[in-house]
Amino acid sequence: MKKPSLKTKRWTVGLAAVGLITVPALSQAEEKLVVVQTALSATVLSGYVDTSAHWNPGTGNANPAPYAFNAGKQDGFNLNSIVVQLQKPVSEGQWGAGYTGMLMFGPDAPGVTGAPGEFVREAHVDLSTPIGNGLLFQVGRFGNLIGYESTTSYLNANYTHSYAWSIQPTEHTGILATYKFFDALTAMVGVANEVTTGPINEKSLVESKKAIVSLLTFTAPTNWGFLGGSTFNAGIDHGPGTGQAPHDRTHLYLGATLNTPVTGLTLGAEYDSIYHTDVAGADTGYGMNAVGYASYKLTPKMTLALRGEYARGAYLGALADANNGTLGNPLRKVLALTGTVQYDLWQNVISRLEFRWDHAVDGTDAFGGRGALGGAAPDKRNEVTVAANLIYKF
Repeated sequence: MKKPSLKTKRWTVGLAAVGLITVPALSQAEEKLVVVQTALSATVLSGYVDTSAHWNPGTGNANPAPYAFNAGKQDGFNLNSIVVQLQKPVSEGQWGAGYTGMLMFGPDAPGVTGAPGEFVREAHVDLSTPIGNGLLFQVGRFGNLIGYESTTSYLNANYTHSYAWSIQPTEHTGILATYKFFDALTAMVGVANEVTTGPINEKSLVESKKAIVSLLTFTAPTNWGFLGGSTFNAGIDHGPGTGQAPHDRTHLYLGATLNTPVTGLTLGAEYDSIYHTDVAGADTGYGMNAVGYASYKLTPKMTLALRGEYARGAYLGALADANNGTLGNPLRKVLALTGTVQYDLWQNVISRLEFRWDHAVDGTDAFGGRGALGGAAPDKRNEVTVAANLIYKF
C-alpha cells in the first residue's frame, strides 16, 4: 500500500498537536487518504480551451451561413468552448469498470449538451466483459456514432464544421455495446432515448419508444498495401427525434478515410441520407449531404486541409432560422469550400488559419441582411469567412 507523503504526515501530526484531531483519528485519516490517493491515481484529467477570431468581408451579419457554431461569431474575437474531462479507462477483455465524465462550457455548449443550462457533454459508466473477444458497454450519455467529423474540435482537420456534422446528432442518452469481431471489423449498437441531440433525459411521448443507433467499421489490413489502415464506415440511426418531432427519423451514413501512396496525404468522404430531418422539433422532410476531404502533412509541424461539400434540404433554412433568430430563410441548396492551414508552433496548442466560401446554389439571397428577429431580408448569395483558431489541450 502506498504511504502518505512526509508533508502529509507533518500536516496531520500538527493538527493532532493542537488538539484538532486525536491519534486514532490521525491513523484513520492516513488510511482514508491512501484510499483517495489510490482512486485518484487511476483518473485522468484532460480537456481543452477553444478560441477563435472571424472576419466576414462586406456588411450585414444577421444571416450567417447556418453550419454549427457559426452564429454570432462574425467580425470579432470569440471564446468557443471550455471542455473538462475526468476518465478512468476500463480494462478491456476482463470484468472491468471505468467511467467518463465530460463537461462543456461556453457559447458552443448548448448545441452539444442539448439545452441551455446543461453542461454535461458526456457521462457514462464503462463496463467490460470477457465475452468472446471482449464486449464493452457504455451506460449514460455517450458520443454520437455516425459522422466523419468529431465533436472534439482539435481532432478535425478543419476548424469550422460541415453542414453534414451540423445536422448529425452529437450525443445520445442510453446504452451502447461495442464488439470487435476481429482486428478488421468492429460493431457498435446502442439503444437511446432519441436519435437527435436533445436535453439529457428527454424521451419520446410514447413510453416504450426508443431509438436504435449503430456503426459498422472495417479497417483495411496491412497486406492491402498503401490502403492498409484505411477505414470504411456504415451506420444507421432510427427513432424519435428531439422536441417530440412528429415522425421517426432515419439517418443513413457512409464514410471512408483512405491512405494514399503519397506520404502524408489522406483522403476522406462521407454521405448522409436523412428521412424526416427534424430541426428544433419540426419535421423538415428529406435532407442529403455529400462531403469530400483531403489532408496533407507538409512538414512535421504544418498540415494543409481541404473540404468540399454539397448539402440539400429544407433543414438548411430551418437551421438558419433556429441558429440566427431569423424567420423564413430561403436556403435549400448550398455548396461550400474550406481550406485550412494548421501550424503547431507551441506545445499543446493547435493553431489554424482558415478560409471558407459558402454559396447558395439554389439562387436565393440566403446570407447577410442587417435586421434582427423578423427584420431585413437576407441579401447575399455568398458568404466568405476568414478565421483564426487557437486551441490549448491539457
